[in-house]
Amino acid sequence: MNKRWIVAASVLLTLVAAAFFQYFTGPKTPEIETENSEELAVEEVSQDVFLYGINVTDLNIVEGTVSKNQTLASILAPFNVPYQIIDEIAKKSKEVFDVRGIATNKKFTVLTPSDSAQAQFFIYEPNPAEYVVFNLDSLNIYKAEKPVEYIQREVSGIIESNLSSDMGKQNISYDIVDQFADLYGWSVDFGALQKGDKFKVVFEEKMIDGNVIGAGDIKLAYFEHRGEPFHAIPFVQNGEMNFFDQEGNSLKKAFLRDPVKYTRISSRYNLRRFHPVQKRYKAHLGTDYAAAKGTEIRSVGDGVVTDARYTSANGNYVKIKHNGTYTTQYLHMSKIASGLKPGQSVKQGQVIGYVGSTGLATGPHLCFRFWKHGKQVDWLREKIPPSEPILAANRAAFDSKKYESLQVLANINYPGEAKKLLADKEVNPNAATIKAKVD
Repeated sequence: MNKRWIVAASVLLTLVAAAFFQYFTGPKTPEIETENSEELAVEEVSQDVFLYGINVTDLNIVEGTVSKNQTLASILAPFNVPYQIIDEIAKKSKEVFDVRGIATNKKFTVLTPSDSAQAQFFIYEPNPAEYVVFNLDSLNIYKAEKPVEYIQREVSGIIESNLSSDMGKQNISYDIVDQFADLYGWSVDFGALQKGDKFKVVFEEKMIDGNVIGAGDIKLAYFEHRGEPFHAIPFVQNGEMNFFDQEGNSLKKAFLRDPVKYTRISSRYNLRRFHPVQKRYKAHLGTDYAAAKGTEIRSVGDGVVTDARYTSANGNYVKIKHNGTYTTQYLHMSKIASGLKPGQSVKQGQVIGYVGSTGLATGPHLCFRFWKHGKQVDWLREKIPPSEPILAANRAAFDSKKYESLQVLANINYPGEAKKLLADKEVNPNAATIKAKVD
């Protein structure tokens, strides 16, 4: 009898011990559930959606474009926004964005809470790069910029007709064409290109929401005219980035090659030209650039404005003294740049006015005049002094940059050309020497 109780007690103790061990060492369901709950919570937070910097997770999104004659009031009326709020928003927004400027075909977005029929936000995009947020609850209004992404492109081409159209075939924007023309303005006559001339260019494009919205800067370039190569190698010297040829001479000159963006010359300096208005032969002491009315006119160099006014012959014009040697004049402007006046300093490339046909002119164009030592001379025949070449102290660093740049250019193929990676000695016979100097 005692043995039976002993056996039974032993079995019972064994079962209790096993249960006890299982409880403290086995899987703990409550903890697993807690961890899963935390993971789910993290997942829920990570699913929040933002648009224009606003958390739109629980908001209804309605996108549209402005129809003809639509106003802020007519856009917001279907979203149950009281007229009093619309009126207050219109008055308050003038310093940020005047709602009277809402234009046809521009994009807008309305955000409405899922539990309400009244809009909470109105967002308007005046251009691809900016947007204006109207908080219809707090009446807070602000303008912001979309994030810009810069994409680098490498493009090459062969001239068939002219620089602008042949670059356009490669989807190169006019801004890059203009930069390219400025870059080589004193090296290549783009009005006398030959079929078969070649170009390579590395540049940036500005992108927003996957769409190209503008051009950045040229980073590297090459042009071949009548078999002669012209390199544009970037290098920073004295804290300023400029382009240099293979020998280290600067492509930048004291003056831009053209006072208007890349265009054609309609009339040159001529001591005996038949005047189209006065109907007689007289000297034409300027260079005429054909351009559409309103085209920006740029100062070709740094200087000080000496005249900015109107006369019956010159129309609206600006005259700039650059130094003791050179002076330039810009005639027949539709208008002079706002605020420009005598005594004001201007920088190379600064907009000083806009193409027009004021004064003695038959159509919109710029008559550009150039003085040297007080005498008007033929601008196109002048040898303009260059900027500083590569300094001796920077030669090794420049040679290294040149070697790198030529390798990049060698790997940009012309249309229909097979890929080719040039050997070091083909790109630069002194590559090994350059590397040794840099090391």
